[in-house]
Amino acid sequence: MPVPILLVTGFLGAGKTTVVNHLLANVEGRRIAAIVNDFGAINIDAELIAGASDGVVSLANGCICCSLEGDLLRTLSTLLRRDPKPEHIVIETSGVADPADIVRNLMDPVILREAPLETVVCVMDATAPPAALEDALQRSQLRVADIVALSKLDLADARAGVRMREAIRAQRVPAVVVDAKHGEIPAALLFPATVDRVPAPREVAPRRPAEERFETLSWTSEQPLSLPRLQQAIGRLAPKLARAKGLFETVEQPGRMMVFQFAAGRATLAPGQAPAPGVPRSRIVFIAELGVLSQAELDAIMEACVAG
Repeated sequence: MPVPILLVTGFLGAGKTTVVNHLLANVEGRRIAAIVNDFGAINIDAELIAGASDGVVSLANGCICCSLEGDLLRTLSTLLRRDPKPEHIVIETSGVADPADIVRNLMDPVILREAPLETVVCVMDATAPPAALEDALQRSQLRVADIVALSKLDLADARAGVRMREAIRAQRVPAVVVDAKHGEIPAALLFPATVDRVPAPREVAPRRPAEERFETLSWTSEQPLSLPRLQQAIGRLAPKLARAKGLFETVEQPGRMMVFQFAAGRATLAPGQAPAPGVPRSRIVFIAELGVLSQAELDAIMEACVAG
């Protein structure tokens, strides 16, 4: 029996992981395999973890998560050989990935027969300005979608949501636009009523030359950070950042890691676990457009956050 694929795409910080988190927390008896870019962003409560091996985290509710590293088709083949086999597969793309390339790979005849692409969801940040759709990558993400999920409506005023809907409509895409408060999308839109039907192959746009647009810079420290200094540093870096995330210990709360996320101009902090032995106390990854932020500038700004 074929295992339908749900592809979740969207720009950096749009809210894709929130959608995947909601799916994993509300499986309603479905056995879901999620292929994600970053385990750390998936909200897996400790009591739900049944085991972890070979890059796969098994959940007590019958779902599993595995990391999207290397060849996607090889990862899918591994999942399809599992016993029991998943009933649905969810793939979360990178925020800087053109989903047309992934759709093209999923049209492989063998994969199409065993794991057909059923639905493509594009998550759009309702707080983003409509001009965001002038970006070629975001337009590509939008145009492959069957469903456009408007996220962060709790952070946007009503008019902002209306403007984004109008901007999406102006792109003349056939997708259905739905609200996705806290990542919730009606399951009936995401999963087929019957799984014995193989969808027809999709037409995809011609392959475009790959364009390196973003780069990733990392910063680590063995020292705890001063929270006020970090806030100042992020304020200086924010205009140059597309995304950032990391873990660090603060002087103000020793012995406890903080989880840091930055997206769409907003930074959030949440309490984490105790520091793990043998790893830096502070480790943050920053994503910026090529040439906008140098490693030397980043190091200089972040070193000022170290308590001392």
